[in-house]
Amino acid sequence: MGKAKKTKVSKGETKEPKIGLAEQIELEKTVKLKNRQKTRRRAEEEEYVEPALTKKILSQARKQQLEIEDEIGLSDPKHSKKPTVKLGCDLSDVDRSSEDDEPVEDIYYENIEIDEDDERALEMFMSRNPVPTRTLADIIMEKLTEKKTEIETQFSDAGTVQLQDLDPRVKAMYEGVRDVLVKYRSGKLPKAFKVVPALKNWEQILYIMEPPKWSAAAMYQATRIFASNLKEKMAQRFYNLVLLPRIRDDLAEYKKLNFHLYQALRKALFKPAGFMKGILLPLLESGTCTLREAVIIGSVIAKNSIPILHSSAAILKIAEMDYTGANSIFLRIFFDKKYALPYRVVDGVVFHFLRFERDPRELPVLWHQALLTFVQRYKSDISSEQKEALLGLLKKQSHHSITPEIRRELQHAKCRDVEITEPKPEAMDI
Repeated sequence: MGKAKKTKVSKGETKEPKIGLAEQIELEKTVKLKNRQKTRRRAEEEEYVEPALTKKILSQARKQQLEIEDEIGLSDPKHSKKPTVKLGCDLSDVDRSSEDDEPVEDIYYENIEIDEDDERALEMFMSRNPVPTRTLADIIMEKLTEKKTEIETQFSDAGTVQLQDLDPRVKAMYEGVRDVLVKYRSGKLPKAFKVVPALKNWEQILYIMEPPKWSAAAMYQATRIFASNLKEKMAQRFYNLVLLPRIRDDLAEYKKLNFHLYQALRKALFKPAGFMKGILLPLLESGTCTLREAVIIGSVIAKNSIPILHSSAAILKIAEMDYTGANSIFLRIFFDKKYALPYRVVDGVVFHFLRFERDPRELPVLWHQALLTFVQRYKSDISSEQKEALLGLLKKQSHHSITPEIRRELQHAKCRDVEITEPKPEAMDI
């Protein structure tokens, strides 16, 4: 038999070679073997999603859907789950829900149940003559009075109000922006609002837009914009005059903090110095910080990373303040972050506790818990004299269950001024 002729195949076409009739009959009688190797190769080339990865993808999809519904306002308040915040958890600025595959509700804020007995005990240590808080409206009115009486004052470059006669068209425009922010839920913000931080008289513009009437979502967006575009001192003024009063009013009225306002607190930490000087320290200096306010704002500090210099300065400032129960809550939260504090800060905290040696009042449990946490974390950073002074303090201020633990920690502490000499190994006999 001659060789079979080769058939020309055009591009894109595949033709089988021609075979004889006898060979075709024989092939029909036998079972054709499939090319298993080729099929296996195709199966290997296809990419399948593993069950664990599928679960994470679905979890993220549910999370995004809940956020969208929350922003739009479609979620049912009766059936929606409140998010939670766990105090003491070591979370960074980025949520770890995608890494640990935890439920979305575990990383947010929930109603914190406050014991009435603890709240009454904390109120006993509140200041009887609280310092009146100044709002943005108070400052604007003072500046207006100064202008009417033609008193010339020197303003610093830190962002004080420079009153100007606004163009009626500009005033009307920002009054329209105010109406938008009152009803804002999600979406884009007016461009006129985004340029407010760049204005010299930004406080006067804010006064026109009436921040107390803004929605919680608008307050979060405003905090995000101002924290990113203002300097430290200007951001501090915004936190102190706008954000802090809104948070305290929200907690006083609803006994819980709106989710967007809680996120605004977290975003405010973008400027840690402004957060400490504009929110934390003024809150404690007012002498009226409630247990609920301390726990919620403290949870923001506990779950976000803060530079050690800002935390050290805040600890030292809190230790020098007149005592309120909220001071112990924030000190304990800072101690639990396990900073390598300078000796000056450690000494300031020791003197803070030693001030209560002759205090006739019965100190709350929060004070004893803060002392225990301090001793557990920094017992090796105190001196021998401070150790003896703290042991003497325990004889005057004691708690039936916490004080024995503090005493045990102090007795086993190796102070910083005690040299640890290791025994020299004896010479080996050869």
